[in-house]
This record gives sequence, structure tokens and C-alpha cells, in this order.
Amino acid sequence: MTIPAVASAAADIAMHRDPGCGCCEKWAAQVRQQFGRKVQIVDDANRAAFQRRVGVPAQLGSCHTAIIDGMAFEGHVPIADMKRVLAQHPKGVRGLAVAGMPLGSPGMEVAGVKGQPYDVIAFGPGGRRPYAHHN
Repeated sequence: MTIPAVASAAADIAMHRDPGCGCCEKWAAQVRQQFGRKVQIVDDANRAAFQRRVGVPAQLGSCHTAIIDGMAFEGHVPIADMKRVLAQHPKGVRGLAVAGMPLGSPGMEVAGVKGQPYDVIAFGPGGRRPYAHHN
């Protein structure tokens, strides 16, 4: 299954979020700044159906799903990891996910609070595998 690609590589980024989630806006602001593109935020009360449609495994769920250049990014995935996978387009990888909402991940930073270690997982027809680890 292919994720509908945006019209061009420089097109807007679509982010579906749990309605009203504030940390998603913080993540979107970082993505907007780093990619230099508009992030369209969609409050999606039925995000689970959207996640299934774009191939996000339920066990890797978080509070938002973004589509960038045809790839899915679930949760608070670091921008550097997103840029790397978009540049490489590894075979069998449909996207990256950070399950849950780990403290210290992009958009989940809290001043004066040490972040939690977390993994970025690649997923797609090739299965799931660790893509990056952050401390």
C-alpha cells in the first residue's frame, strides 16, 4: 500500500492529531522551522482509522501522525531522524514511530526535567526494526 504523496516535495505537511493535543503543536512548530514548510494540523477524532490506513502499527501509537513526502511519522519523532529516512527511503520502510509521549522527545521537552530514553522504530512492509535510540 502506498501512502498518498503530497503534490511535490516542498508541499505542506499534514499532521493528524488527537483533538486539542497541545504537545503536537510544539512538535509541529519544530517541524515547520526545520523543514521550512507549513504544517497543516487536522484535529482527527478517528485517528485510529487514519493510522491503520497509512500503516502505523497500533503498538507504536502516539498522539499524532504526520505525512511528509509520502512517509508516515507517528508521535514525537526527532527531525534529524525524519530527514535521514526521507533522504534514504530504505526499502520496506513506510515510516518512523516514537510510541507514547516520552519526556524529552521533540515537543515533549520540560524545562529542568531530564528526558527519558526512547527508541525510534522503522515500520512498513519490511516489518519493524529499531531505527535510532535517544537518551
